[in-house]
Amino acid sequence: MSFPGSLAEIQAATGGLWPYLVVIFIGFLPTELWRMLAVALSRGLGEESELLQWVRLVAAALLAAVVAKFIIAPTGALKIIPLWGRAGSLAVGISAFYGFRRSVLAAVLAGEATLIAAGYFGR
Repeated sequence: MSFPGSLAEIQAATGGLWPYLVVIFIGFLPTELWRMLAVALSRGLGEESELLQWVRLVAAALLAAVVAKFIIAPTGALKIIPLWGRAGSLAVGISAFYGFRRSVLAAVLAGEATLIAAGYFGR
């Protein structure tokens, strides 16, 4: 039994491109809408305004929470990495960040290399 608007009909109508259309319409466009709105509303704000400082602090807090969750309560493939490996990769990444004159690339590469090594040798 085929329902109107079934997956088969959607695939036939879009030529198999429906997953990409879903990503564009549900993932990309709503995000871009909010970004454009933020740019339009922030044009008159100074770079050191209290509102933008608050936004930076909230963004940093959210990032810290995500990193803490990855370390303390990992999911997926991170579960096989021992706690010392996850925490150690964070410490190595932060050290590389400051050791290489605040280089984000160096921090990511060093932290990722440490995470891979901990997963390989930590079993």
